[in-house]
Amino acid sequence: MKTVMQLLQGKSEQVTYTITPQATVLEAISLMADKGIGALVVAEGERMVGIVSERDYARKVVLMERSSYNTLVKDIMTSAVLAVTADETTDKCMGIMTEKRLRHLPVLDGDTIIGIVSIGDLVKEVISEQQQIIEHLEQYIRGE
Repeated sequence: MKTVMQLLQGKSEQVTYTITPQATVLEAISLMADKGIGALVVAEGERMVGIVSERDYARKVVLMERSSYNTLVKDIMTSAVLAVTADETTDKCMGIMTEKRLRHLPVLDGDTIIGIVSIGDLVKEVISEQQQIIEHLEQYIRGE
């Protein structure tokens, strides 16, 4: 079973994009669209103060008829963010995300943001691990 650090090291692209709480929602959504991601860590310097996602945008801007141009990230972000450390297992992260209905889980080293894992990252890893187990069992059955 992999650790979160091993999962982050296997990702080909940058693992975390951040935005400040004072940025506009338009800036946040534009950055997410540009990078093809669904969430941003909200940070002041290296310290995480929240997370903002497409879900926050849909529920707290669109449905409330707010403007993306003058609503600030701090007004829609989630401040009470669950996070994990780099030595946590991918299985434990999957459990946390399933139980809490999260799509993104920041990874911290103390107060420093070192990455973020998505539910998609974890599902991809689970599928890969299961495929390896199947291959090993097939080899065992064939006597290889």
